[in-house]
Amino acid sequence: MSETATPAPNGSVTPAVEGWFTTGDEPALIGTKCQSCGTISFPREATFCKNPSCFSEEFDDVELSRRGTVWSYTDAQYQPPPPYIPRSDPYEPFALAAVELPEGIVILGQVADGFGVDDLKVGNTVELVVEPLYTDETGVRTTWRWKPVAADQESKS
Repeated sequence: MSETATPAPNGSVTPAVEGWFTTGDEPALIGTKCQSCGTISFPREATFCKNPSCFSEEFDDVELSRRGTVWSYTDAQYQPPPPYIPRSDPYEPFALAAVELPEGIVILGQVADGFGVDDLKVGNTVELVVEPLYTDETGVRTTWRWKPVAADQESKS
């Protein structure tokens, strides 16, 4: 978990969406792998395989790779509609990255705090981190984000 995630008065720090990612020193997204054809899905699949040629309904949970490459990126200059919960008032734009994982899937997510579109380049390596998303009456809610890897950032200049 990021150092910026400080517990709420009740001490609770939990994922905003349970079961989508692990926490700790090496967080990972949790996907599923079809037992029949091997298709990887994120978020986790529970009903049918995403492969149109497969009719399996049986899956194994898998931790996805923590690192991937930037496939595309943009910034959210305008506040998304509900159920989005703004982190600040007034709204502050943030960067989004579509990241291709070695498993062959592309995962969209916000970019880590302190980084923006100027820190991204298609093909650069990013790593999954867990950071606070918002705080409510139950405590701090966390989400995954993509953090540019330092070696790529140094080669940018």
